[in-house]
Amino acid sequence: MKKNICMQKLRSAGRYVVAFVRWGLLAALTGLVGGGIGTLFHKAVEYATEVRLAHGWILYLLPVGGLVIVGLYHLCRTPENFGTNQILDAIRSEEKVPLALAPLIFLSTVITHLCGGSAGREGAALQLGGTIGSQIGGLFRLDEKDQHILIMCGMSAVFAALFGTPLTATFFAMEVISIGVIYYAGLVPCIISSLTAYGVSVFFGAEPVRFALSHVPDPTVPTIFQVIGLSALCAVLSILFCLAMHKTHHYLQKWIPNGYLRAFCGGGAIILLTLLLGTTSYNGAGMDCITDAIGGTARPEAFALKILFTAVTIGAGFKGGEIVPTFFIGSTFGCVAGSLLGLDPGFGAAIGLIALFCGVVNSPIASMVLSIELFGAQGLLLFAIACGVSFMLSGYYGLYSSQKIMYSKLRAEYINIHAK
Repeated sequence: MKKNICMQKLRSAGRYVVAFVRWGLLAALTGLVGGGIGTLFHKAVEYATEVRLAHGWILYLLPVGGLVIVGLYHLCRTPENFGTNQILDAIRSEEKVPLALAPLIFLSTVITHLCGGSAGREGAALQLGGTIGSQIGGLFRLDEKDQHILIMCGMSAVFAALFGTPLTATFFAMEVISIGVIYYAGLVPCIISSLTAYGVSVFFGAEPVRFALSHVPDPTVPTIFQVIGLSALCAVLSILFCLAMHKTHHYLQKWIPNGYLRAFCGGGAIILLTLLLGTTSYNGAGMDCITDAIGGTARPEAFALKILFTAVTIGAGFKGGEIVPTFFIGSTFGCVAGSLLGLDPGFGAAIGLIALFCGVVNSPIASMVLSIELFGAQGLLLFAIACGVSFMLSGYYGLYSSQKIMYSKLRAEYINIHAK
């Protein structure tokens, strides 16, 4: 009897070891592929941005760029609106991620940045990574549930390669899908995949995103209340940003049903706005403005103008993402509003960046980890407070309508609703 029990325990232990080795190999492979493609994508977007800044006239090609993007999606018979929401759906269902999505989102995002559209990179990262994970899972004939984990591995890999934040990438991939439920089965695979991809990106010279704060206050009672106040304002701003993104997309599709005409008009609107303002600060990702805000300098209207530029760009059909624009909006708003509340402007920008990110993606753990990877651990307590306040007060709004809110933010109650 004892011998049988021992054998059963050995077999059980063996299954865990086999699973660990199996997932380690699959995740490392996904990380290598995702890291390579993510690094290439990172450098392509940077090069496109440099070319645009060196040749200002390229901005006038933005409407043409929009036509090319729509044409590429039609040529590959891929719906124009196939994006991050469909990747999130694929993790919860049997929906397949088309192989064509990877080159499409790669080229389309580079075109958007080259021509001066206001967009980020993470939407492309999640779509690239999800496609990579799905294809590798299909190659090894994994079952549906294992494919879902490998899609998460791909998401975390390309995110880590682009931003240089492997731990944030790990928790973001596990947390963003269903709020209130973290897919812990993906912890080991995702962290192996993201670390592998991060190693690949560093090897090939991709610079990780890092910021140095000149001043981090002690968590005194007045400072805590100042952070709470700023985070509450960021929660409200996150709702406004999500509504602006969703409503602009909805009404542009309603008013201009033809995708080609919508992209052309959207590109023209961005050109007109740029000329009216006399600055290109709101074209592209705007990393320079984020750096300036964390250095303590931001224009009071910058956050609102970035919302406008990003909503028109993405709503018209250009590709990219909303997270880097979120960093821009949060940091510039936090710099100005934080100083009014008595915080150091640079620290206020950092709090604003993290709080707004948390509010729009509903991922407090990933947001806290992001604060450490971007700014260091010195102000972690204050960043954690900011994440908690923004997460709670931002309600059930989110950038990704396919995101599910599984549990209430106000009480221990299962609600299972989609983000607004």
